Amino acid sequence: MADDADEPLMRHGVDDEATQDVDLSDVSLLLEKNLKHPGIYVWLLTFSAGISGLIFGYDTGVISATLVSIDDSLGRPLSTLDKSLITSCTSLFALFLIPTSSILADSMGRKSVVLLADLAFILGAIVQATASSVWQMIIGRSIVGLAVGAGSFVTPLYIAELSPSPFRGRLVTLNVLFITLGQVVAYIVGWAFVEWGNRSTAWRWIVGLGAVPAALQAVILLTMPESPRFLVQNGQHDQARNVLNKVFGKGIDVQKMVDGVLRGIEMEVREEDEAKRSRMKSRPTKGAETWLSVAKDNWQELFRIAGNRRALTISCLLQGLQQLCGFNSLMYFSATIFTLLGFSSPTLASLSVALTNFFLTCVALGLIDKVGKRKMLLWSIPTMTLGLLLCSAGFYLITLPADLNAENPATSPTAYKTIPLSERTIPLLVLVSVMVYVGAYALGLGNVPWMQSELFPLNVRSIGSGVATATNWGSNFVVGLTFLPMMEFLTPSVTFFIYAGVCLVGWLIVLRIYPETTGLSLEETGALLATGWGVKQASRRTEQ
Repeated sequence: MADDADEPLMRHGVDDEATQDVDLSDVSLLLEKNLKHPGIYVWLLTFSAGISGLIFGYDTGVISATLVSIDDSLGRPLSTLDKSLITSCTSLFALFLIPTSSILADSMGRKSVVLLADLAFILGAIVQATASSVWQMIIGRSIVGLAVGAGSFVTPLYIAELSPSPFRGRLVTLNVLFITLGQVVAYIVGWAFVEWGNRSTAWRWIVGLGAVPAALQAVILLTMPESPRFLVQNGQHDQARNVLNKVFGKGIDVQKMVDGVLRGIEMEVREEDEAKRSRMKSRPTKGAETWLSVAKDNWQELFRIAGNRRALTISCLLQGLQQLCGFNSLMYFSATIFTLLGFSSPTLASLSVALTNFFLTCVALGLIDKVGKRKMLLWSIPTMTLGLLLCSAGFYLITLPADLNAENPATSPTAYKTIPLSERTIPLLVLVSVMVYVGAYALGLGNVPWMQSELFPLNVRSIGSGVATATNWGSNFVVGLTFLPMMEFLTPSVTFFIYAGVCLVGWLIVLRIYPETTGLSLEETGALLATGWGVKQASRRTEQ
């Protein structure tokens, strides 16, 4: 009689002898040889899941137009503190939900968590649209934060686990493209309502429309499959094979590729189950005690094993850098910045920034699997630094209005008139500098950190990705809360200079510890970090 650990594999025709049919170490090469482009089924799945990114992006961009059009609709003019709280509470509550999201993703499945996020998006949009006070608006934004936290964590994980390894970077980047598209849509909607709508109610329509794509995705989810790796974890091997067959479609050696990928997943799950069984021999086996002990084991495994620690270090550093470089401060407060600089249509100026982000993300979509994630970061971060330094210089050269440090300086109607005529071209320098920075961000830091799930082995993939995403939202919260106070008390020039310094430090870290993972299977990436950072090993593999 076979050992219990082997039974699931034997039952589905995957025994040790069959495993020899396909050398697991050669599966990635087999995929690269026979898969020239993702199949239509993969594209449809990615587009369906990517709606979460669209909602995420819309929420990020919509607050910019809302802050400059809300006036006193919430009972009083918004102060700098009000704006900071309304903006940063979304990130704070996204951070709070990450630990729960990772647990739910392992227990309920990736698909179910996305559905829960959609329901929260709808509720949050309704609460915001009907808000009559600052605190009600904060509550609505906090509910949206719960949805954003769950969606931003699970959607890249879901896409990465469904994607064939040669196209994983491109397909996860497509989710980022949806985020940038959502920002563009938000700025267009904001500009249209502010220019031609009733200004006192325009912002309510702007935030309320966020419920539409969430409702659409909730309907589409009914036809979407679960991740094959989650299915194998739960003993549903036949369903996992069916999903993989659809993912790889028709072509040369398709069944051989499906067998190889499925065996790799099954062997990893079997090894994880064997390790769990050995740990649980001396553990209690009842209800909550079992659940708590498993959760404790997962946390210990994440930090105890060197390869997992390296994966966590890389993913957290990249996610932290993505926010601490100041990008979302521009998305949240771009209209406020351009109002301060005297642009007659600050929302339209913000739209040009969002369009730059969108088009350069499209470029990244075509380049990332060809150039590689590491190179994209090493090339783009110095350009981000240059853009921030030019932006800092522009703010240094311009004479800002005297009421810059007032309670709510950005809404001053006389701000532009106080700027000397000779200096009114400098705001264009700031705008161009911001576009250079945002374009470079879109090529690298805007998408690479979201590929974090590929760094972790299956048994800690959810919890590791959850910690990394929590780092993102924690950093996002810090930036959203501190940006306007930094602009007031440290001056805009110093603020952007600090962000440039963060980019430089981040570039040095990427150079030292981030290996090239393009083209590697999820299992091979985990092996790369098992004995070191893998930078040199990955470079030698790329040169072959």
